[in-house]
Amino acid sequence: VGEDSAVFELEKQKLSSWLYFAGILASVLFALDVVWIDPSTGYGTAFVNAVAGVSGSHEIVMLILIFIFAAVHSGMASFRDGGEKLIGERAYRVLFAAISLPLAFSTIAYFINHRYDGIQLWQVQSVPGVHELVWFSSFISFFLLYPSTFNLLEVAAVDKPKMHLWETGVMRITRHPQMVGQVIWCLAHMLWIGSSVTAAASFGLIAHHLFGVWNGDRRLASRYGEAFEILKSRTSVVPFGAILDGRQKLPNDYYKEFIRLPYLMITLLTLGAYFAHPYMQASSLKL
Repeated sequence: VGEDSAVFELEKQKLSSWLYFAGILASVLFALDVVWIDPSTGYGTAFVNAVAGVSGSHEIVMLILIFIFAAVHSGMASFRDGGEKLIGERAYRVLFAAISLPLAFSTIAYFINHRYDGIQLWQVQSVPGVHELVWFSSFISFFLLYPSTFNLLEVAAVDKPKMHLWETGVMRITRHPQMVGQVIWCLAHMLWIGSSVTAAASFGLIAHHLFGVWNGDRRLASRYGEAFEILKSRTSVVPFGAILDGRQKLPNDYYKEFIRLPYLMITLLTLGAYFAHPYMQASSLKL
């Protein structure tokens, strides 16, 4: 019924498509910097200052930023079918990214800059084993990325974007891996940082992704009908739930569904992001 996720066949790739992707990525990043990030030309600083003017509480501002992003992101996802019929799949994807990316950037930058603000609820960074637990949990969370994230050519609208009905790989563990990964990431970072701002950010992000569980299933049911109901019957939202109760039968070579190039890239990027934390924090402070 469903599609095989995280498939990347080198022989089917076109150099022209990836050159086009590189050009689009460079153009988007340049435009994002000029129109939004650079304080001298962009609107990002004014946006964050306007939201910060609503309340003197960093926790409230953090929640408002997440709410704005969530409303736009989930709202545009909900209207995807109608929007694609109106302006086409590629144009709608470009519009979706053009609005979502700046809001996501501002929300992330605000979190990085204010993650230790507010009340210090606990302090366990010196406790043996906590760093390792947080590191491992964060690492695992990125392996639970939704498989559509791997389709970079579709994400950039080089290939025509599609709404996929994935069934293999991480989808056997949970039908909503991005939600599970976000919960793990939030709990790990909340444990490590221990501040009320981080707790507020975690609450907001988890709430957004829990809404996404309902909204995602609703959209897939509307698009695929009976095919989605069949897939739903043999998968679960709760990790390993369908496996434990026998609805999901793992093939003997299940591990091969993870020995694929996208997961290798996720491993390298996740390790790179860990070592790049100091540079991310320094850059965020300058914005």
